[in-house]
Amino acid sequence: MAQLSITTAAAEQIQRVLEERGHGLGLRVSVKPSGCSGFSYVLDFADEAANDDVTFEEHGVTVFVAPEALEMLDGSEVDYVSEGLNRFFRFNNPNVKDQCGCGESFSV
Repeated sequence: MAQLSITTAAAEQIQRVLEERGHGLGLRVSVKPSGCSGFSYVLDFADEAANDDVTFEEHGVTVFVAPEALEMLDGSEVDYVSEGLNRFFRFNNPNVKDQCGCGESFSV
């Protein structure tokens, strides 16, 4: 069974954005072919669950993952970090073998 963990910081940000939006079930995570290294993460907010979504719940929030992304995301941690003036979701993904210099894409 695939594993995905959600840090407290990521859960707080997901909850904050859902409250600001006024609706939504959680964060939707998928991957798409992109960039110079192969794949990039795609983030959106889930307003409804798809029949084949795999869900991960932690710290009171839910992350929805499409089945085709599970193998690439298995064992990952979803975090929310601040670096200087930038704030963003970061994936600590043990499956990544290489990533591009700009950090926008990765390969597994």
